Amino acid sequence: MNPSSPSAASHPARPTPSAARGRALITGLRGFTGSYLAQELEADGYEVFGTAHGSEELANNIFAVDLCDRQRLNEVIADVRADVVFHLAAIANVAHDDIEVIYHTNLIGTHNLLQALAANDHAPRAVLLASSANIYGNATVEPIDEQVVARPENDYAVSKSAMEKMARLWQNILPLTIVRPFNYTGVGQSESFLLPKIVAHFRRQARVIELGNLDVARDFSDVRTVVGAYRRLVQTAAPGQTFNVCSGCGYSLQEVIDMLQRIAGYEIEVRINPAFVRANEVKRLVGSNAKLLDAIGELTPISLHETLTWMYQEEPMVNF
Repeated sequence: MNPSSPSAASHPARPTPSAARGRALITGLRGFTGSYLAQELEADGYEVFGTAHGSEELANNIFAVDLCDRQRLNEVIADVRADVVFHLAAIANVAHDDIEVIYHTNLIGTHNLLQALAANDHAPRAVLLASSANIYGNATVEPIDEQVVARPENDYAVSKSAMEKMARLWQNILPLTIVRPFNYTGVGQSESFLLPKIVAHFRRQARVIELGNLDVARDFSDVRTVVGAYRRLVQTAAPGQTFNVCSGCGYSLQEVIDMLQRIAGYEIEVRINPAFVRANEVKRLVGSNAKLLDAIGELTPISLHETLTWMYQEEPMVNF
């Protein structure tokens, strides 16, 4: 991992094996969230293993495996013998244009993972599956709690909703916890996501930015808060539950731009590009984190302004 990244700098040295909490497996470890989660878990005493999509074997306990390759996946699960599993590997961009890949990765890939875990002779004590708050769609209540009926508005959200239902087939076999993260961001997130795109424009002092839907509001969290919640959930929450992971605060796109204009010290011209306007856009997505906080206790707050300042000032972290 990158020892100079902000989240790694404050972490203590890796504990000795006698103090370790056991083995953790992260699917999608080399992705944005996986990199931060690996740091979080190592600092807490886990020996971290991971999977990454590709054909070449990787160093640092990371295995190249396609979750749709059942034989290879079974071999990795048998080799690692994980005590806790965090399933993050997915097509995570709502605007991804290959619909077949979205469903195959997010649904079939998860099915294969759960099947491999259930068949392994070493039973994990916790399995966390990352779903998405996008499954709620244009909810008619705010804030959105876990009892709100899913009304997905795009293929990505449909794939995640279907993944949740499919996972119930293993609810009596595996200790499953499902999380529905709302929007979150941080240093190193791809510019295909909205906030990193906006931050990148300000970092290079661009005078114009082209965006799509401006009449949207989202509940934004810091990635460091999110991975901290994931770690604490597998340690404290009873299996079989579903949790929103969110801040409980909504921000409009204009408020985000206003914050960055204050941080960067100049105003940017916003132009609407029809090519970026999404059909069936979810207008507001603001969640309730009451159930999460009841399960794991209070989270150290990181304001959106703090997160945007961090992203504006820091170079992107280097993943595993």
